[in-house]
Amino acid sequence: MGEFELIRQFFAAAPCAQGGEGIALGIGDDCALLAPAPGEQLAISTDTLVAGVHFPAVSDPFLLGQRSLAVAASDLAAMGATPLAFTLALTLADTDPDWLRDYARGLSRMATQCGLTLIGGDTTRGPLSLTMTVFGRVPVGQALTRGGARAGDLLCVGGELGNAAGALPLVLGERQADATLAEPLLSHYWSPSPQIALGQALRGKATAALDISDGLLADCGHIAKASRVALRVELERLPLSAALTGFLGLDAARQAALAGGDDYVIAFTLPPAELDALLAAGWPLHVVGRVEAGSGVSLHDAAGRDITPAVRGYQHFRETP
Repeated sequence: MGEFELIRQFFAAAPCAQGGEGIALGIGDDCALLAPAPGEQLAISTDTLVAGVHFPAVSDPFLLGQRSLAVAASDLAAMGATPLAFTLALTLADTDPDWLRDYARGLSRMATQCGLTLIGGDTTRGPLSLTMTVFGRVPVGQALTRGGARAGDLLCVGGELGNAAGALPLVLGERQADATLAEPLLSHYWSPSPQIALGQALRGKATAALDISDGLLADCGHIAKASRVALRVELERLPLSAALTGFLGLDAARQAALAGGDDYVIAFTLPPAELDALLAAGWPLHVVGRVEAGSGVSLHDAAGRDITPAVRGYQHFRETP
């Protein structure tokens, strides 16, 4: 099967490629054309997933289709952006029609959930790799960034932490568990739900935000650096699911929440006066610490002792001394 036939059969014809608001021209030309409304800015982010690094080399293509788009769309959520479109650069070792069909189905399901339209991309031969570029729109001046946290703000997260990291032994076939524990964890790993609506609700309220992909401590370090403040995380306040603690035990569940990564929930800083209204509106917010003067990220136990670990999250390229 040739490249253009592959694109036409599995992607140009997919439900997620059939246009939408803000799409002036989609798949089929040298470039796609986007048309955000006056007074809006484009939010753009790119994510690459590589077989054997970000997911097992042998994976269910339907689930992989969902996951590969969700992790990119989560960046739009963290900026408070409304999803608009995405491109897919797909590198394949061979053209297996069954694999492509199932991957495209999973991709379309997540695209529909997120409100994204496929507008183009590229295909090439090589080791399996998936690169998504997502586009969103946000009113001028209302994008959430990492650089606005202030001393006195609360440090919050938009949901339970550690579930995807807890699922990893199951994904890799290293452990088994009863379905009541395994299914919630595996669902979070393969089908994360980008917090699009929460990000939009935080516009004008949160002072800084990002999505948690490499672990709470590591990612909070980006807010601390960009905002030139210190973030204090309180161990006892971590939101953990019953499935995670039942599968790993409390200590390992906390480690997964702090440094495991792949959560794809929003971490954000919030003036205390904004908290009650957001909770009353039903948003799944959890206060896990606070912003202080200083620099860096620290972890504290119930007695207030600093127990910050040396390894705080996943890094592709670790710095050497």
